[in-house]
Amino acid sequence: MSSELLVSRTGAETRVAHQDGGQVVGLYVERDADRGVVGNVYKGRVVRVLPGMQAAFVDVGLDRAAFLYVNDVFVEGGPPATSGRDALPEAAPPPPGGPAAAGGEDIEDAEDEDEDDTVADGEGVLTSSAGTGATRPPARPILEILSEGQEVLVQVAKDPMGTKGARLTGYVALPGRYVVLMPRVEHVGVSRKIEDPAERGRLRSFAEAARPPGMGIIVRTVCEGMDTAALQADMDYLLRLWSAIQERWQKERAPALLHRDLDLALRAVRDLFTENVRRLVVDDERTHASILRFTQDFMPALAARIEVHDGRSPVFEARGVEVELARALNRRVWLKSGGYIVIDRTEALTAIDVNSGKYVGGRNLEETTVRVNLEAVPEIVHQLRLRDIGGIIIIDFIDMDRPESRDKVYGALLDALKADRARTNVLRISEFGLVEMTRKRVREDLVKYLTEACRYCEGRGFTRSRTTVCYDIFREVVRKGAREEVREVEVLCHPDVADLLYDQERRSLEELRTRLRRPVHVRALAYYHVEQFEVRVSVT
Repeated sequence: MSSELLVSRTGAETRVAHQDGGQVVGLYVERDADRGVVGNVYKGRVVRVLPGMQAAFVDVGLDRAAFLYVNDVFVEGGPPATSGRDALPEAAPPPPGGPAAAGGEDIEDAEDEDEDDTVADGEGVLTSSAGTGATRPPARPILEILSEGQEVLVQVAKDPMGTKGARLTGYVALPGRYVVLMPRVEHVGVSRKIEDPAERGRLRSFAEAARPPGMGIIVRTVCEGMDTAALQADMDYLLRLWSAIQERWQKERAPALLHRDLDLALRAVRDLFTENVRRLVVDDERTHASILRFTQDFMPALAARIEVHDGRSPVFEARGVEVELARALNRRVWLKSGGYIVIDRTEALTAIDVNSGKYVGGRNLEETTVRVNLEAVPEIVHQLRLRDIGGIIIIDFIDMDRPESRDKVYGALLDALKADRARTNVLRISEFGLVEMTRKRVREDLVKYLTEACRYCEGRGFTRSRTTVCYDIFREVVRKGAREEVREVEVLCHPDVADLLYDQERRSLEELRTRLRRPVHVRALAYYHVEQFEVRVSVT
């Protein structure tokens, strides 16, 4: 049992690191000013219905209107959603990585996997989930069930990302420590990670007896071996919570927040602090007190494992997490052999390139290639988890000639992804060494959250070379300085560009002066951008 949770609070920022065997396998950051909204329940108002997309925009009080697909609309008084083996298709194509749940990786979309009608649970996401394995009623055209101005009770399934608003669902799911209550879905599921048939049967019998008519329950992995009294207490708490949400629905005017999910520290305790975690270390007294109260209420057996960090250096620095965080922000990640991977994010996908770097190899090229690719596999999966990269991912392995080599690397990738709690879909390695895969995404990845576009290059990752700027200047000088009334020309530019004009490009500058038959002066301004320049002319 080498797993640990580290919770650090600095000002208005909370960070949580999940370490397993000394390696950081999960890193989460939340700031009070931009706290995520996944799992929150709102009373919203429909502001626009899009029949062409079978979706609607809903105002829930966020900066941008949120998005609601027709299959995620709960129809009051309609036929209840019931358990079944085949989920209905989305009204519009789902985001890469599978249909969205209102929460992400902690509790995966519940989906039937075997004859015993099991559902997924997943353990490690710090959000609630509204996904279920229940079959929803066939969707009618959206104009038949929604209209502008209509009020709807919805839960956020995905945080806003980039220019996209939040994604909503009407099928609310309220996660507790042991069970997930689905008040609008008639479904019972047991985590597929609980493998013992007798235990599965015991928990399923409890769930069937405990759930109110018309509601559903997912029994989470942590329930294995638990006394049903603790499960019933968790269930009772969630039923009271749902009742409070309904009461607020009657009183509040849309748009209104009806229920806010727990903050990051408490979500970490709820979803990650299990019997397999040796200890939880927190470096802030107020956060420690909040975690201790929550633990004593919902998991008193684990309260003794909570510690306050008493070192002089912050807990993240003392446990080496800051080094991992710095690596997670780098574009290039080095491997022990001297090879490296490069991670580039674009608007549509994330590209990961594997390179041999300084590694000179073994007996032949194929052996060298396979070794670097196999070494890159666990690091790629580690970075996917650490950075929380989702959506479409393209991995460019070093080309391998033999099919058996490609199969070996592909098998290693599948094995490494088994430890990833986020749902993935991986295609086989192509003859060009490319792997296409998707990974479930519910929030901005870590790098996007912690960084912003460079104000100097405006996010391009490059600037025009000084030589290119010099010749742009020459063309502008010719355009403005060739007029007969011009007496002299002055060029304002960055000092580095000015140095180049007076050094390597001095001959071209003199030729320009001769051609125009008038003086051309250069003045360096330190506050100019390296690409910025201005050509001024004095006239007679």
